[in-house]
Amino acid sequence: MAQGQEQDLAPRAPFDSMLTHARTRSSQRADVVPQQPENRAWYGSLAHLIAARGGIRPLDRHVQFKRAVAEELAFGHAFLFVPVFVGSGVLVWFWLPQTPGPLKLALLMCVFGMAFFALRHRPGFWRTGILIAALVTAGMALAAWETARLGTVVLDTPVTTWVRGTVTARETTDRGYWRYTVALAKTSDPELRRPPMRITLLSRSRETPVNIGGGIEGRARLSPPSGAALPGLNNFAFDSYFRGIGAVGYFYGKPRSVPGSEGTGTSGIATWRAGIGETIARWREAVGARIRGTIGGDAGAIAAALVTAEERAIGRPTIEALREAGLAHVLAISGLNMVLAAGTFLIGARTLLSLVPGLAHRFAIKKLAAGGALIMVFAYILISGGAVSAVRSWIMISIMLIAVFFDRPSISLRNVALSALIILAVTPSAITGPGFQMSFAATVALVAGYALWRERPGRESLPATRAANRWTGPLKAAGGFFAGLLLSSLIGGLSTMIYSAGHFHRLAAYGLIGNLLAMPIISIFVMPFGLLAMLLMPLGLDRYPLLVMGQGLDWMISIAQMVASWGGEVTTGRIPQQAFLLIAAGGALACLFRTWLAISGLTIVAAGLVVISLSGMEQPDIVIAEDGRLVAMIRQAQASSNRTKPPDFVFSQWQRALRLEDHREPQQRPELAIVDAAEAAGSEEPTETRATKPPIDRDAARNVIRTLLSNAAPGRFLCVAKQWCAATAAQGWRIVTVDDARFIGVACDEADIVVTPAMLRFHTCRSGALLFSGQSLRRTGAVEIFGTGARTADKADGRPAMRMVFAQAPLQRPWAQHRTYDWRSGQFDAGGTVE
Repeated sequence: MAQGQEQDLAPRAPFDSMLTHARTRSSQRADVVPQQPENRAWYGSLAHLIAARGGIRPLDRHVQFKRAVAEELAFGHAFLFVPVFVGSGVLVWFWLPQTPGPLKLALLMCVFGMAFFALRHRPGFWRTGILIAALVTAGMALAAWETARLGTVVLDTPVTTWVRGTVTARETTDRGYWRYTVALAKTSDPELRRPPMRITLLSRSRETPVNIGGGIEGRARLSPPSGAALPGLNNFAFDSYFRGIGAVGYFYGKPRSVPGSEGTGTSGIATWRAGIGETIARWREAVGARIRGTIGGDAGAIAAALVTAEERAIGRPTIEALREAGLAHVLAISGLNMVLAAGTFLIGARTLLSLVPGLAHRFAIKKLAAGGALIMVFAYILISGGAVSAVRSWIMISIMLIAVFFDRPSISLRNVALSALIILAVTPSAITGPGFQMSFAATVALVAGYALWRERPGRESLPATRAANRWTGPLKAAGGFFAGLLLSSLIGGLSTMIYSAGHFHRLAAYGLIGNLLAMPIISIFVMPFGLLAMLLMPLGLDRYPLLVMGQGLDWMISIAQMVASWGGEVTTGRIPQQAFLLIAAGGALACLFRTWLAISGLTIVAAGLVVISLSGMEQPDIVIAEDGRLVAMIRQAQASSNRTKPPDFVFSQWQRALRLEDHREPQQRPELAIVDAAEAAGSEEPTETRATKPPIDRDAARNVIRTLLSNAAPGRFLCVAKQWCAATAAQGWRIVTVDDARFIGVACDEADIVVTPAMLRFHTCRSGALLFSGQSLRRTGAVEIFGTGARTADKADGRPAMRMVFAQAPLQRPWAQHRTYDWRSGQFDAGGTVE
């Protein structure tokens, strides 16, 4: 081996001897061509193979594969796949329709553990397969443990009740309202048999808020966390379960401040933890209020979000502009913020320590600075409220800083893998969210890209040139900064693109330009001066650093608005699940492998792209929201709904997932209103109005619904406000949506599809029409209905053929079992027993 190559490999010890041994054994088994060059990038092996085609006898593919595997093992890259398989087990556990019992998981762990122990001295396919199976089972066990440990009680049905509890956190909104997180202590009028432990409530009062740690009470409307808006979309009930939130809602009027509960019945440790949490929450709120008061406007709200993770005070137009410009990642306390904060502190502290005479000769000032940075990021995670993305980034940065104490490389895939393992062990459910996936995808891609650039062929052979003049050095440094910024933005954008499309169904077409323009401002003005302000805040000297930070954020907002005005957001719609898995898995393999095996990852990514191009997602003909209040007929890129102003939370998700561009409002026929029904309509609880309202004139109602069906324009709803709407779909289906439950019987007689938010006791229409009520949708979630495109008579009842897809399939999982609870009997039905 050449001397230059030996020096190049020196930093990669202690794996050199292992690699040499592996190569020697491989060469003895294959008496073919000379050894591969000792280049550590997969493109070096690829270049060797291409050269071999030109004159050297090519290696046997099987031997090539063995040599590549030996090199991967020699450099310890097998460890990088441990979190991959553990995470796969977590995903499998959450994907299963039913929860495997703990005895089954324990039995599997024992079987695989004993099998691996028996084969520990016999390397090969079987030992590797058993080890993978054991890691997958371990991931399932971690997910099962987290789910059982939390045991979040989720509210079963919407209810209006009197609540009383303790405020554990509060957050202001962009309108000046307050959103409280409340540890629920008591409910009354009615008293809930199965009350959630923690709830979030919005107060629209702008008066003095209730203090953190204080008691709060008032009449409130509580609802379960919503499920997926469409099949395959984000299930908010799942997220709320693992955040410990059992219900969401709002206060009627201004809530009252009352003495806080004493926490009777709780252990001393639980009381101590609650006290510490309330103290940190007060600090967090005080810091956020000080930042917003000093800077003001959306810039102040963003500055507070960068420190405390409170994003609700940011205006919606600004948030949308940041998303369309590809800068929404700045708002989350993620790896970027942690790296900038820790890096600024590390460099600043090291520089200051180096100015102390003789200190650098006596102590390792780099390690001292790393220790200070470690304390700083710990304080950062405390003041940020412990959001999942912040905790994930804190663990990753802490491992990298600890590596400095042991003189190990801070930036390495091994450290990334170790941080992923710790997160999966503590909060395995985080892997299901876009934050975890996008954060680690970007980090792995950046670290792998950095290694690829550092180990590029010929890097050491470049001639060392002296600076021609005094400007060459600064210009070269500036060029390197912007080149690194360009490459990191490009790599980060490409690596997270599939997750952005898969979870949010949109891409920022000009995100690269937005990041190139904004990231220098964030790196130079925002984060460094924000860190300086936090260090000076206890001394009351934070005003001017905060003003500099605010000016930088104003520039960032202006850049975001400029880029967003170009109209570069691309709506991708839902992508096939197979394509998502292929591209995600292929990207992981391409980054984790160091040899030519990485080409297999690129091949899998290409296969995923082919799946996307060849198998576009089928468009439903009718979509029904899970509460039964919103129904839309879909025709190409147009949605015709039964609401003049559909709820933005649900409809915006429909627009992105189904790539809808236009909304057709329903036409109104107020002269067709049936008088006695219109007088009392509008109640939010149709089941009560059904029992208390007088009966309707069925003949008059039948004439009205027939008039609506006959006069409605094709593919458009015709409505009588607060009573019902009717439409005829392109497939010939007659659709009636009912707000007043007394019209259900007539609607069933005249329609093919009947939708109502009323909680009905019966599940079907006597006429055979499909009935979707609040009660049935509670179990199925949102519904998509697909047709054949033409009216095909069914011999049984003469109705058009339909195919239905439900958003909520398994009801046995803990985050969905509340849908099967009957508050009258206080029991779960047979399909939703408590696990």
